[in-house]
Amino acid sequence: MGEVGLPRRLGLLDAISIVSGTIIGSGIFLVPNLVARQLTSPVTIFACWVFAGLLSLAGALAYAELGAMRPRSGGQYAWLYEAYGPVAAFLCGWTYFLVVMTAAVAWLAVTFGTYLSYLVPLSNGGRLAAGLALIAVLTTVNCLGVVLGAGVQKVFTLLKLSGLALLVATAFASPVNHFGDAGPADWSVSHFGAAMLACVLTYDGWVVLSMVAGEVKEPNRNLPRGLAGGLGICIAMYLLANAAYMKILPVAEIAKAERVAAQVAEGTIGPGGGTVVAIIILLSIVGGMNGWMLSGPRIYYAQARDGLLFPRFATVHPRFLTPVFSIVAQGVWAALLCVTGTYESLAALAMFAAWAFYAATVFAVIVLRRRLPEAERPYRMWGYPVLPVVFCLLAMGFVVNTLVTQPGPSFAALGLMAAGLPAYAYWRKGGLRR
Repeated sequence: MGEVGLPRRLGLLDAISIVSGTIIGSGIFLVPNLVARQLTSPVTIFACWVFAGLLSLAGALAYAELGAMRPRSGGQYAWLYEAYGPVAAFLCGWTYFLVVMTAAVAWLAVTFGTYLSYLVPLSNGGRLAAGLALIAVLTTVNCLGVVLGAGVQKVFTLLKLSGLALLVATAFASPVNHFGDAGPADWSVSHFGAAMLACVLTYDGWVVLSMVAGEVKEPNRNLPRGLAGGLGICIAMYLLANAAYMKILPVAEIAKAERVAAQVAEGTIGPGGGTVVAIIILLSIVGGMNGWMLSGPRIYYAQARDGLLFPRFATVHPRFLTPVFSIVAQGVWAALLCVTGTYESLAALAMFAAWAFYAATVFAVIVLRRRLPEAERPYRMWGYPVLPVVFCLLAMGFVVNTLVTQPGPSFAALGLMAAGLPAYAYWRKGGLRR
């Protein structure tokens, strides 16, 4: 495994904004509706969001230990390589490029066009063009330097947090209070589990900091702090947002509302509340999308550095010091997914694959502690070995549940990963290096 060649230019504030800015997308404005359909009490709803946040934090703590020990670009890819060998690492990079990262970018781009149409009348083609334009702009931004990309991330993270704070503040300033209108707490495993899955997906994005680990200054300190700080901000904001929603609307009404945040804002701000929420969601989408676009190419860069992908993916621009070819390739593939509409069918497939790799990466903490007991570990995750085992069990439970409830996308994901094996064999013969 060769050392990465990208310079360390990202500080603690960059790290925190990359994590929190990527996690907070459109989910917190929509998912409370899905949760309220399963749970009828503020107590169980809060418990669900807290539990999902703590599960994500457990995974983040594992990534923090691995990142402090091996602060390399590609993060998750690099740690899978060290723990399990080149095949597992190759399949991770293969799957992330074809589906996980690019489908996430494509979905956010199309969602951006949809919410923009609430402010400006757009045809279907206009909405698609808006999403593609956003991909082009953010691809260019991230090609021009990691500092610029991180700067954009900080600006949009601040804007989206300010927007959420406004939504929360106006709700708490309102005399309306429906906290006492809920039904009894429902602790049934099936309902709580279904609601938790929705919450966990809303927290997705905490992994992205690992991918730029090779560009973080003082990674021994800033990676753990960035992960914990960024995720902590998200947990706090998600709980405050849910409290605001449940103060203005009864849980039963939240369950019926298709646009929860907009309905709440219209009740606290007035007729223009829906417009305010649409703007906040657009800011959130830009920040979330930029986080994925900044981080993903570092996987392909690291993979090519190890000879597991075409050499051009490892090229670094002499002036901007970014993996330009990897960034552009990701943007082009994401745009194709937008144009063809295949991102919709890839969404469930992407989550199945992503969580399988999350579980494997967290378990790598146990593998590497046993294999490399003398390795320097500036940060050791709290709760070892119980916490990584619990995370892996719950993550694999999520994977198995997806396999049972959505067998089509799940088996497609397995097929996609299996298709990477012949590609890997081709590489072993030197095909990818020609």
